[in-house]
Amino acid sequence: MMNEQVRRIMTQNPISVNPQDSISTATALLKGSRIHHLPVVDNGNILVGMVTIYDLWNNQSPDKTSVSDIMSTSTIKITPLDKVGTAAELFLDKRFHALPVVNLRGELKGMVTSFDVLKYEFKREYKIPILYKEVLAETA
Repeated sequence: MMNEQVRRIMTQNPISVNPQDSISTATALLKGSRIHHLPVVDNGNILVGMVTIYDLWNNQSPDKTSVSDIMSTSTIKITPLDKVGTAAELFLDKRFHALPVVNLRGELKGMVTSFDVLKYEFKREYKIPILYKEVLAETA
């Protein structure tokens, strides 16, 4: 169950931004991709921070024009070989919903979210899930 490696459930090659990208670029990526977290990487694909939809929403200073002005640099990260259970424990303990996945050199390899963990466990328990829209169709 939770002993699987994170690499099995992570999103590979996630959408990311550079520190010098504009806040409007980050906003467009978050909205257009319907995601809430963007890893920030340098030109060598090394993780240098994270920017979230909350960071953008909380940005009250119009003079802050680049991602580097609002990104978090103290980012908790995991490796592809870490266990799904470790990710779940970090989500519960730290109360956030996404973790960048990096290799030992700090290069971004993926993202894992609390949704990924839920989906993984759900699919293990229910091989053929009952979707809400199917239930509605049966009762109509």
